[in-house]
Amino acid sequence: MTKSSQTTPIDFASVDKTAMPRFEVVKQQITREILDGTWAAGTVLPGETAMAQQFGVAVGTVRRALADLVQEGLLSRRRRTGTVVTGRMPKHSMRFFYDYFRLHDKEGKLQRSQPTSLSLERRAASADEAEKLEIPKGSEVIAYHRLRSVADRPIMHEIYLIPSALVPGFPERAEEVPEFLSRALAEDYHQRITAIREAVTAELATDEDARLLKLERPAAILRIVSVNYDQSSHPVLIATHWATTEGQLYINEIF
Repeated sequence: MTKSSQTTPIDFASVDKTAMPRFEVVKQQITREILDGTWAAGTVLPGETAMAQQFGVAVGTVRRALADLVQEGLLSRRRRTGTVVTGRMPKHSMRFFYDYFRLHDKEGKLQRSQPTSLSLERRAASADEAEKLEIPKGSEVIAYHRLRSVADRPIMHEIYLIPSALVPGFPERAEEVPEFLSRALAEDYHQRITAIREAVTAELATDEDARLLKLERPAAILRIVSVNYDQSSHPVLIATHWATTEGQLYINEIF
């Protein structure tokens, strides 16, 4: 039997709505409620009018957001019932790739990782980095290093390299960087990532890999290097990830 949603209203007015369409912001809010477990599988969402009042937007905005989430598989429409949370995870979505990085357990279930900031520095780009980012050699870049854990177990560490010129006012300290970096890039700096190019290799863990991921050497890891592009096909950042596959699967299903 389905349950009725009884969440507290979200302070939509506190969300920066200038960098993306309002229906996208509504989609993100609804998605967080679902993936955080607030709206469990079988939950019946409030009506479109009620949700529009809750979010402070037009009914048409809510309708567009719900239609997208139905298409992605998070929601379904049921006659005489309404809009219901399916409990299924979306398999093909760029935004889910960036928020959850396609981390699955051995049974194939998508997992939510918890990031821990390690360091942040501003430095000159190397020749290779400058070429990939299409910036002059020696231009300043921000190198942000963090660790991802699932159930308190470290499974990946990663370095994001971003041209400083693209993100004026970017945090100076690692602990101030938002958890959902791609979302912050879109909302705060108008740098929306729409495509990626990845290179995946298998390597032996270095001393740093073993220390951060708590591995006994020798150990194999995946090294994933991705160049991330905006809607104009201009590179926005380079992300390098070092991941253990002990108990984890990396599944890439993006189009």
